[in-house]
Formats: sequence, C-alpha cells, structure tokens
Amino acid sequence: MRAAVPAAGYGMKQPRTESEPLLGQTRGGGGGGSRSGKESQPVSLFNHDLPVRGRPRDPTQLPNVFSWPIGAAAKQSICIDQAVVFIEDAIQYRSINHRMDPRSVWLYRWYYSDICQWTLSFTIFVILVLAFIEIPSSLSKTSDVRHRSLPWEPPCGLTESVEVLCLLVFVTDLTVKGYLFGWVHFKKNHWMVVYVGVLFVSLVDWIVSVSLHCQAPLRVRRVLRPFFLLQNSSMMKKTLKGIRWSLPQMASVGLLLAVHLLLFTMFGMLLFAGEKQDDWQRRERQTYFRNLPDALTSLLVLLTTANNPDVMIPAYSKNRAYAIFFIVFSIIGSLFLMNLLTAIIYSKFRGYLMKSLQTSLLRRRLGTRAAFEVLSSLSKVAEASSQEVRVQPQYLLLVLQKVQVDSFHKQALMEKVRSFQNAPLSANEFQRLFNELDKSVVKEHPPRPQYQSPFLQNAQFYFGHHYFDYLGNLVALGNLVSICVFLLLDADRLPGDHVSHFILGSLDFVFILYYLLEMLLKIFALGLWGYLSYPSNLFDGFLTTALLVLEISTLAVYRFPHPGWWPQMQGLLSLWDMARMLNMLIVCRFLRIIPNIKPVAMVAGTALSLIQNMRAFGGIVVVVYYVFAIVGISLFRGVIVAPSVNSSLAAVNESVPCGSYEQLEYWANNFDDFAAALVTLWNVMMVNNWQVFLDAYQRYSGQWSKIYFISWWLLSSVIWINLLLALILENFLHKWDSQSDLHPLDGTEEATYQMTEELPFRDILEEPKEEELLEKLRRHLHLHLCR
Repeated sequence: MRAAVPAAGYGMKQPRTESEPLLGQTRGGGGGGSRSGKESQPVSLFNHDLPVRGRPRDPTQLPNVFSWPIGAAAKQSICIDQAVVFIEDAIQYRSINHRMDPRSVWLYRWYYSDICQWTLSFTIFVILVLAFIEIPSSLSKTSDVRHRSLPWEPPCGLTESVEVLCLLVFVTDLTVKGYLFGWVHFKKNHWMVVYVGVLFVSLVDWIVSVSLHCQAPLRVRRVLRPFFLLQNSSMMKKTLKGIRWSLPQMASVGLLLAVHLLLFTMFGMLLFAGEKQDDWQRRERQTYFRNLPDALTSLLVLLTTANNPDVMIPAYSKNRAYAIFFIVFSIIGSLFLMNLLTAIIYSKFRGYLMKSLQTSLLRRRLGTRAAFEVLSSLSKVAEASSQEVRVQPQYLLLVLQKVQVDSFHKQALMEKVRSFQNAPLSANEFQRLFNELDKSVVKEHPPRPQYQSPFLQNAQFYFGHHYFDYLGNLVALGNLVSICVFLLLDADRLPGDHVSHFILGSLDFVFILYYLLEMLLKIFALGLWGYLSYPSNLFDGFLTTALLVLEISTLAVYRFPHPGWWPQMQGLLSLWDMARMLNMLIVCRFLRIIPNIKPVAMVAGTALSLIQNMRAFGGIVVVVYYVFAIVGISLFRGVIVAPSVNSSLAAVNESVPCGSYEQLEYWANNFDDFAAALVTLWNVMMVNNWQVFLDAYQRYSGQWSKIYFISWWLLSSVIWINLLLALILENFLHKWDSQSDLHPLDGTEEATYQMTEELPFRDILEEPKEEELLEKLRRHLHLHLCR
C-alpha cells in the first residue's frame, strides 16, 4: 500500500545536514512522517507551502501534497525528471520559473511537446486565415469592382464554429500556462494579463455576433486575433521591446519632420498666393496648395518623392527659380532627416542582437545550473563525505537519454560525458559540457563507390571532378543564352506566329538530354546517396527530373518539333504553355552556378541564414498588416463604386483627371475583402503613386481617410522599412565578419562543426557569474536551495 501522506506541520523538525538534497525539505514539512528514517526519509523537492525569506508567498499554491516518504529510487526518478526539464529549458532558452512538482513536470513536458506546440501553432494559423473566408470573403477571381463576381460566403455559424474551437484552445493554453508558472508570475507578466483580456473580449464579441445571426456591424475580435501570434513568440516580444526602446529617438526626428513640413507648407502657400497670378501660378495653387490640408499632403508625398517632379512642374515651367523651394525642401527632408531617422534606428538596434543573445545565454546557463543543482543532490546523498558539490556521470547519462534533443547533439553530449568515465563533474565542467549545443555537424558525404575496372575508375575520377560541374554550368549558360536570343527575335510576334519555335524546342530537347546524362554520370561517380548528400545536386536533380517529365509529356501530346510545327491545343495545356513552363524551369536551373562562385555563394548563404533570424520581425509585419487590413475593411468597405455599366471606358477616362484613381484603373485596389486590403496596403507601403490612393479615398469617403493612410505610411515605410534595414545590417555584418574571419583548417576538430547563431559572438557575450546564477535560483518560487 502507498504510504500515507503526512499532514503539514506534524512531526519534529529535523536539522538539515550537508548530505541532504540541495532542493531540500520545506520548512514545516512532515519530517517525522516516516517510521524508518534510514530506509525511507520524507523529502520535499519543492517549496509550495511556506514562503522563503525575501520571497512573496504564492496564494494559489496549496500545501505541498508531494512531501511523502519516498525511497532512493523514487527520489532519483523525481530528480532525473526535474533535471530533464531544466536542460530542455536551457536548450530552448526558456524560463525556468515554473512549478517543479512531479505532476507539473509531466504537464510541462507535455505542454512543450511537439504535438502540443504544433497544435497551438496550427490553431493560430487557422484563426488568422479565417479572415480570407469569413464575410467579406476573398474567394473570388479578381478584386476589381468592375468585373468581380459575387464570392462564395460561408453560412452563419460555419466560421464561428471554427473560431470558437480556436478560442477554446487558447483558453486551455492560458489555463495551463497560468497553472505552471503560478499566480505570482501571472500577475507580473503583462502579456498573460492582456491574454486574459483579449480572450474575454473575443468570447463576448463572438456571443454577440452569434446572437445577431452573424449580422454584427463591428467585430472587434478580428482586430485582436494577431495578439495570439504575438504572445506565442518570445522573439516577437523582444522585437517589440526593441521598437519601444527606439520610440523616443524616433519621435524626436518625427517632430523635426513635422516642423519642417509645417514651415515649408506655410511658406509654399504664401509663395503661390497673391492677387496677380498667371495661369501657371494659379494651376500650382489650385492643384497642390489650395488649402492647408492639401498643401500638407502634397509636401508629405514629395517627402517620399512619389510626386516628384509633378508637384513643381506648374511653377517651374513659368520661372525656374521656383525649383529652389522644392529642391531645398527635398534636401532637408528626404536626404537629411529621413536618413537621420535610419541612422538613429540602426544605432538603437545595433546592440539589439547582442542583448537578445545575452539573454539567451543567461537562460541557458541558468537552466543547466539548475539541472546541476538537482543532480548534485543525488550525488551528495551517495557521497556524503565529499566536500565539493559534483554530479555523477551516470545520473547525467540517465537525464540525457530522456532529453528531447536532436540525435546528433544527444550523441555528442553522451560521448562527452562518457569521456569523464567515473569522475564526478564539477559545476564548471557541467556548464562547459553543454557548449556542444552550440555546434552543428558539417554533413559528411558518403564514401564513393569502389570500382575494380581501371576504365571505370578513370571515368569516376573525371565525372566526379569539379571541372565536370563547370562544364555543366557552361552548358546551362548556353541554354539560357539560346532562350534569350529567341525571346528577342520573337518579341513582336504572336505565339501562333513563332515560325522558329521548333528550333528552340529542338535545342531544349538536346539540352535536357545532356542534363539527364550529367545527372546519371554524377550518380555513377558519387553513388546515389553521395549525389543526394549535396544540396546543389538535389536542386539540380529535381529540376532535371521535372524537365524530363515535361518534355516527355510534350512529345507524347504534340510530337517532336519540326518546321511549321504548331498543332492545335490538346489536353489541359497548349503547346505554348508547355514551352513556357519548360523554359522557366531551365531559367531556374541556371541558379545552380551560385555554389560554384565563392563570393556569391557566401553572400547567398548569409542572406538565407538571415531568414531564420528575421522570422520574429516578419511576425511583427504580419501583425501590423493584419490589424490595418481589418481596420481598413471596417472603414472603407464598399466606398469604391464601379462606374456605370452604360458608360464606356473611354468616356470614363476622358471625364477624369489624368493620373487619378479612375484614369489609372486602380479599381482592384480597395478594401472590399481581406486579400484586396493586404494588396492595397502593400501598394501604399511602396509609396509609388500613393498620392493616388490619398486623393481617391478623400473624394469617396472624406478628408479623415488621410489619417489612416498617413498612419500606415509612418508605420510601414518609415518605421518598419528602417527597422528592417537596421536588422539586416546588424545580422549581415556580424555573420559576414564571422564567416570571413573564421576558417578552420581541414582535418581539425573545428572543421567538423558549423557554428550556430550564438557561437560566433561568444567572445563578445559576457558569461553570467556563479553568484548571479545562484541568486536567481534562490529566488525561484518553486525551488529551495540550501546554500
């Protein structure tokens, strides 16, 4: 039978000795609850019931129900599980400030398991994608108000059912987080508090919407959906914090821009006013400086160079001296103040990556040190006479067997531990052991096949040499040149008039045969697995296979090219469509030359590695786009009205000013559905002709619409683009310097590994001190250290 759980406060308090577990018995715990103290002594590995001096008590925690008399095997199992969680926290750079009792440890590992995290990520994806389906639906071929057909709209209750399931998943996520991290942490974490508010508002708004049969004019919960993406990413939260750090300096430059804009607006209105005005001056005033809002808008657009030189042409055509006004405005605003803003943002974000990596290093060291403290408690029981705290390797091996980490790092860690044999590990040795996590293996290629014939050996040497790759690149270049020549020759002809098309088709057939032969010869020289071990070969082989399949399909349907070859369309694709697909694949295949040009390969590799570091920033962009699109739909849905069916297109174009929304036929740029809103916001962010949108929505909905578009310009083109530039520079400079300076020699141990994100900056990062780590562990709400 299971031993009875002793009540808290009963039994005599036993003095703590050095041989007791480091995560020791809580004060007031049932020290005398066991009949045999030698065989089974009551231990409490957690501090749940009484507060530690200098630490507030968690009011949500119940008395420690896990302080039962346990034997050595049970205690070892608990400590092993705790150490596993701490090491997994260190690997993933997670906070260790969570509950550590056995049930919470099991729940914590289940919560951060792959299936739970994938479920949560999929739920976030689903609730964000609902905006494309729910009313107003984006499921139509075009967003042009003149040609758009009625899209399919889901019946009331369909998207609402999916949405409420997603909200219930988020409620479960919040509940589990709140339980695992405790009430004290919950109150201090502003993200958790806002999480509660967002869920409450979303559920209330959902109930109101359903009760009104999905006819609610305003759905607040749609604007709040991106919060679920934000709160699930620690890197996005850090990015937002970095943006918040930059706001004061950005505001100072913004104030200078506002003063500059206002002064030149007033000066321009005075300059182009007067009783004696000729036609050019009157045109300048009526078009760009009619009143204060229009003048501000004209110069604001000029700040982005979108209406340059249009805004100065009426006055400049009369007198060239008027150009001085616009040139001085552009020099101060566009060339000086806007670039100053970029410099300030870069200066503030210059240390952003370092601060993020420093925090990650602290979390890793804290997690591994917590695991050391837990495992050292077992070692101290086993070796009570030892004065120095150490960890037995066999305990660490048990932990590593249960840790969720990739097989390479697990094998490297276990081999490192086995190298200590039976010697206990000190704290420094324990910490250095996990530096293996900062390395990733350089993929070693499988050995080449062994051929006995001298002829085959010579063939293997030639076809496996890198000069054979250069020959393939030269052939691919010739194929690309042939396509360019025929595109130039046939530029002014219709697809059906391409009399020389059969020549290009014949050449493509010959080139594809060479590509197939090259792939087979490489497989012969390197072996199948050796061929597949090179990423460039994977890319090349995939495109070659696709080209072969498409060429065989073309020959099967339309036969071999010959003079006058232009058969009628058969099947799903015409001959012209299949030829276009074939040539597009050939153009893509030419990218295989990148790995063979070392400077280009280094730049391309660095650029690709930046994508992973930019994921958090990309998430912020998704959030901003989503919120502005939903707000835009609420404000401007249906304000753009298609021209009358009876009026011809020519008549419409003649009746509207040149360069206007109607004359440029921007009808597809609207806010009538979510997809159209995203595209419209993108076009405004590019600031090319964005004054057209300002003018159109001002005429269709009023002057207040400018606030929306100018706010979007400030957030996207001014802040977001400059932040993107700053982050790219920061990441690229560090990665370029690290790749340029560090070149390990072949055959050395360093040449076997590639450095992860943190390792190149390890000489810059400051190692946390032992006192700092121990102090943070002592403040752990659910952990009690005896030293």
